[in-house]
Amino acid sequence: MIGARPAEIRVSEIFGPTIQGEGALIGLPTVFVRTGGCDYRCSWCDSLHAVDSRYRDEWRPMSTEEVWQEVTALSGGTPVMVSLSGGNPAIQPLGDLINCGHAQGYRFALETQGSIARDWFADLDVLVLSPKPPSSGMETDWDAFDACLEASGGKPQTILKIVIFGEADYSYARNAAARYPHLPVYLQPGNHTPPPPEEHDAPIDIEGVTERMRWLVERVTEDRWFDARVLPQLHVLLWGNKRGV
Repeated sequence: MIGARPAEIRVSEIFGPTIQGEGALIGLPTVFVRTGGCDYRCSWCDSLHAVDSRYRDEWRPMSTEEVWQEVTALSGGTPVMVSLSGGNPAIQPLGDLINCGHAQGYRFALETQGSIARDWFADLDVLVLSPKPPSSGMETDWDAFDACLEASGGKPQTILKIVIFGEADYSYARNAAARYPHLPVYLQPGNHTPPPPEEHDAPIDIEGVTERMRWLVERVTEDRWFDARVLPQLHVLLWGNKRGV
């Protein structure tokens, strides 16, 4: 439409460079663009400040250019991996941002629960599909999940990442992996002490998270599930619930 304003991106926070704390890119220097808004309300969400609409007044409506200026300022103009997270970043119009960054040598990873498909998924470098297990209180729409895979066109590196709190989640992960045998599987122990949205550095039960990690490693090895990779949330081990790291 002639004269239409460019779509704005609702941004909760932009920070970095720091390391990616989880999944296939763990340890990789990254700038994070965390968008605001989500179609899920997971019981153990660790980023409610970017999810709950009560905090929408803290989300900034930004143009692609404004977001990109912050990313390049943080990275000093040196190409780095950019992680698009949320909330559910698939809600936001991120296609132009990805194209802008690619033109300057940056790479993009996006993590989503697989509930909303976008055609610009095919432009990503890494697509992390993280369906939510029973402990989240959410139901997985596998048709929507399949639509996300279809939208990606097999172009980005695509992985399956599932948070595990107990046996029900573990069984869910086994079934999801069997459904998508072509996707590499990453499992991570859940953080049962997520921060309240208003706290930027809330206490965390690291001992409890570590114990769940040991249980998960033992569970995978006992089952000889040798295709699964068990990884911690590295940023949780280093900084606990501190935000912006």
